[in-house]
Amino acid sequence: MKKFSSKRSVQILGSVLQQYGVQNIVISPGSRNAPIAIHLAESQYFNCYSIVDERSAAFVGMGMALSEGKPVAVTCTSGSAAANYYPAVAEAFYSNIPLLLLTADRPTDYVDIFDGQTIRQKELFSQHSYGDFELMEDSGADADDFNLETIKKAVELCIEKQGPVHINIPLEEPLYELVQDFPLVPQVEKTIRKRGTELPSTLVAEWNLAKRILILVGTVKQSEELENQLIQLVKNHTVVVLCETNSNLKDPRFLHHIDRYISGFDEQDIRTFAPDLLITIGQNVVSKKVKQFFRAADIHSHWHIDEHWHPDTYFHLTQKISARPEIFLSKLIYNISLNPRPYYNLWNSLRERKDALHREFTLRAPFSDFTACKIISEKIPVNHAVHLSNSATIRYAQLFDFQKFKCYCNRGTSGIDGSTSTAMGFAIRHAAPTVLVTGDLAFFYDINGLWNQYIPPFTRIIILNNQEGNIFKIIPGPQNANGNVLDEFIGTKHRRSAEILAKHFGFGYAKAEDELTLERILDNFFSPSIEPKILEIFTGNARNADVLRNYFDHLSGRNPVRVDE
Repeated sequence: MKKFSSKRSVQILGSVLQQYGVQNIVISPGSRNAPIAIHLAESQYFNCYSIVDERSAAFVGMGMALSEGKPVAVTCTSGSAAANYYPAVAEAFYSNIPLLLLTADRPTDYVDIFDGQTIRQKELFSQHSYGDFELMEDSGADADDFNLETIKKAVELCIEKQGPVHINIPLEEPLYELVQDFPLVPQVEKTIRKRGTELPSTLVAEWNLAKRILILVGTVKQSEELENQLIQLVKNHTVVVLCETNSNLKDPRFLHHIDRYISGFDEQDIRTFAPDLLITIGQNVVSKKVKQFFRAADIHSHWHIDEHWHPDTYFHLTQKISARPEIFLSKLIYNISLNPRPYYNLWNSLRERKDALHREFTLRAPFSDFTACKIISEKIPVNHAVHLSNSATIRYAQLFDFQKFKCYCNRGTSGIDGSTSTAMGFAIRHAAPTVLVTGDLAFFYDINGLWNQYIPPFTRIIILNNQEGNIFKIIPGPQNANGNVLDEFIGTKHRRSAEILAKHFGFGYAKAEDELTLERILDNFFSPSIEPKILEIFTGNARNADVLRNYFDHLSGRNPVRVDE
């Protein structure tokens, strides 16, 4: 016989979550949140997952929400456990991923009297959440009505904003009283708002007058509708579309490798290629080069289209369009001229020239992170979802043909701290196989992302182990530091391997230290198996930073003879 928590606030919580379709619950161990864990785990409706490390658990929940496109709840005990959610909260906030944070707490009058596991949890995430709520304890007057309305508001806000919302839940002892039946919770009246979109006539006129229109797509979820709309705009050479790996756009008429094309731009190039109308879609853009390009350019108008965020990233913002891009573009396309513009041919000629230089370099490049990423991009099966860790990995991916996959990367805050956990959470709920391509520091930093029993056997992890944070030898600045300081405290040189960790967490393991071995292993790496697999590629002996610098020099026409160094 199933038994449920006697806590009325928890009973109401479970009912409201079910009414709004919040089905996936990530639970970290503890006693104060035991009523929540017991009640939700006993229900036939919820899918409950046990993740010990709260920092990892929140990223796992975020990956699940990213996979299914609907809110996931994470719950933990009181005290510092809740604070460990913060890195994922910040990432979900800037990436608009719906995460519902259910933190159990001591009764309110226990705060700051040195009771165990008690901190100031109310509004703990207020700087990076869309809402912060606190329930009443069951003994409070009208607690049922207050808690029902509060949970409803919180869940609806999480759905509307597609971001993190916090519910702090003070729970009095006893915590383990159970019941077989409990009073019904009233049905809530759902009041989620639907946003309308207007198309000002001034924007149509602005479009029709513009001679050089460029659309830059940042981080967006895969959308066939959006892709078809952009194809309609580009097929007559009406606009130029620049996009990145995590823009999830495939059409060959789009320019997919921004850094390949604009590297080495001087002041004359900026004037030559700058648009007079810049339209940006979606969120964070990886390329620093494109930010520098647009900030330096003389751009007359900049529209940004996004439901949630309208930052003035390029210092030219003139129009904030608060709408789903698909809805806005459907209205725009119906009203505008789609005549061809010579601007497209200008960019296309640049692309053809730089693509030829890219092919020339890759044929002669030595084994390194650069060539490993090229090979990986050619070997991953097309049906795999690809997660990329931050720092060097996502930047290398921008240079190769990863756009044929569904690609994801935590670019909200661009941190390495939850790459593995996010990918594993995604894999747990995703129907198709998932592969994580990660750097060594990102992998070792987040190894608790592997500490769960739910990772599917068709999950794959590829680690580029250059035995340091090689990004700090790529970006300008760190090289000015003393060599020992750079290696120990910035680049963090190490000699660790994932081999023992793979065995510990029940993964198959293979390694490669040269191009031929890598090619051979990858031919079988994605074949079916009874356990997930890790492939570790060692490039610590390669001059990775030099190879990448030589690549960009080659694209710019400088020092082409240095390719093989």
